[in-house]
Amino acid sequence: MMSRVLKITFGVHAVVSAASGLLLLVMPGRILQSLGWAPIDPIISRLLGAALLALAWGSFRGWQATGRAQVQTLLEVEAAFAALACAGLLRHLLFAHWPLMVWLPFGPC
Repeated sequence: MMSRVLKITFGVHAVVSAASGLLLLVMPGRILQSLGWAPIDPIISRLLGAALLALAWGSFRGWQATGRAQVQTLLEVEAAFAALACAGLLRHLLFAHWPLMVWLPFGPC
């Protein structure tokens, strides 16, 4: 049986990842410019959008899951993605001047 907090976390993560992933996949230029992010690479931005949509699907499946093994595998994949993304972003943030918006992903880290 999955805890209620974990089920809520999966649901929130699925919605947030799906919304941001869809926006990055469909219109990366408009979204990133509105956040003060420039220059924009539309190819990499769309790849990130696709990755976020895939993670949203995994979170949705985790929200539906009943078995411990299913949930554990999804948690490991999402934790690995988050840790690697944070490490990659932090490496660049420490050596360059980026807008404040770029620092927001480190709130949960």
